[in-house]
Amino acid sequence: MSENTQNTTPNKEQYSLNDDRRVKVLSPGALVAKRFFRNRLAVVGLSMLVAMFVFSFIGGLVSPYGQDEQFYTYAEMSKEYVGVTRNDTMRFVVADGQDFGSIAQSKALDAFKKGETEFVYKDVAYTLDSLSDDLYVVKQGSTILGYAARDLVNAADGAAALSFNAKLAGLTAMVNDETEFTADGETYQLDDGDVKLGGDTVAYISRFVVSAADPSIVVSRDFKDRLEETLDADGVKFDYTDEAGNTAEYDIVYDASTKVWSVKQMTATYIYDRYAAPSKEHWLGTDTNGMDMLTRLMYGGRVSLIIGFIVVFMETALGVLFGGLSGYFGGWVDNIIMRVVDVFYCIPSMPVIIIIGAAMDAMHLDSWTRMIYLMLILGFLGWPSIARLVRGQILSLREQEFMMATEACGIKVWHRIFRHLIPNVIPQLIVVCTMGLGSTILTEATLSFLGLGVKYPFASWGNIINDVNNAYVMTNYLFIWIPAGICLLITVLGFNFVGDGLRDAFDPKMKR
Repeated sequence: MSENTQNTTPNKEQYSLNDDRRVKVLSPGALVAKRFFRNRLAVVGLSMLVAMFVFSFIGGLVSPYGQDEQFYTYAEMSKEYVGVTRNDTMRFVVADGQDFGSIAQSKALDAFKKGETEFVYKDVAYTLDSLSDDLYVVKQGSTILGYAARDLVNAADGAAALSFNAKLAGLTAMVNDETEFTADGETYQLDDGDVKLGGDTVAYISRFVVSAADPSIVVSRDFKDRLEETLDADGVKFDYTDEAGNTAEYDIVYDASTKVWSVKQMTATYIYDRYAAPSKEHWLGTDTNGMDMLTRLMYGGRVSLIIGFIVVFMETALGVLFGGLSGYFGGWVDNIIMRVVDVFYCIPSMPVIIIIGAAMDAMHLDSWTRMIYLMLILGFLGWPSIARLVRGQILSLREQEFMMATEACGIKVWHRIFRHLIPNVIPQLIVVCTMGLGSTILTEATLSFLGLGVKYPFASWGNIINDVNNAYVMTNYLFIWIPAGICLLITVLGFNFVGDGLRDAFDPKMKR
């Protein structure tokens, strides 16, 4: 180079042919990253995973609701109010202080049906006084032991119950079409089934038996009359206004097998806001427990991803440990470890997990303990395939020159395995683990769907989909299960795309 040329470009940096600054050299990691990001499908998969991680871990933090927070609403519901039966059989009422058991009552009923006036039970003679087809009286000598009737004498609202003598006298007067009767020194009036004393109604005679569904319910005489009118007219619905002015609608349902009318009251009830449609407050609606579906999806993704990563970490740790020992030492060590691997391959994983899940149900384990056991079981059963992969790679690597150099340098065995052999297996491990994450998440979702995985109150995508265990929910509430299915699909596809991209990026024969 001439002196003039050097003087014209004095500040320009000069390179020689052997200067390494002339060549841009990429590190192995940078080269893998360049190959990975050149793969468009892998980049799409990575974007899908980033989106799901942000949705699950950050979304749960910004959500205004908790994962087990329940919402309530008022709804008109048909609630059991009273049960009604028509007394078509003879009911026996025993006199005060008398002993007349069920067998004796049965003997009296048989005699009544046969039209007999006497019967004997345990060498004791009884007299049967039949007053009508609906009333008879049993006596022992001149002593009245009791009576049987189809009609019942009920105390009026706020009145004391009538005595046995008053009830019998009232029923006798009714069958004889009398308007007055005397009992216990009092004279009662009988007006169309109403028993009055001094102008006040103290009792009424009816063939209907009305039983309240709840002890707190007080059934008034007016309500019973309105109900009997509806039943006599074969009605199925009526309205009733109580003394406080509250009007309610009542539905009547007859059960032919038990011959009981069930009267149900339509009332505004404070209940879970179940299966609420998507709205401004709940973008994806609510589930069967009245919980916000979007929040449950966020927390469910967090649980599913955490379980997937912990299980794969456990599988990898066990697989690397046993595969590394087996591949490096060979011989009897290799034989023992590989036979253990063969035993694990023979274990039917799904039936074992189902049995253990049923056992955990029987022990009533809490949700945290159950989730920990689930991760331990999945990790313990999944390491053999990774152990085989590591063993195969180490068998080929241990014969190469760099391993001979480590042996010649006197490096310890553990350092040879974990600082020289295992790092060379990491690229294949990353690919296998990435693709295994998707299958692990699917396994957890399957177990949770079957009720053997994550339990309430924790959410996972699997137990969210478990809400569609009946056809009605599946067809009418699509917002319950489709979003969880989409989240599962995106996450598993993302891991598979990333796994494929890493496999191509680590392949040294890949075209640049």
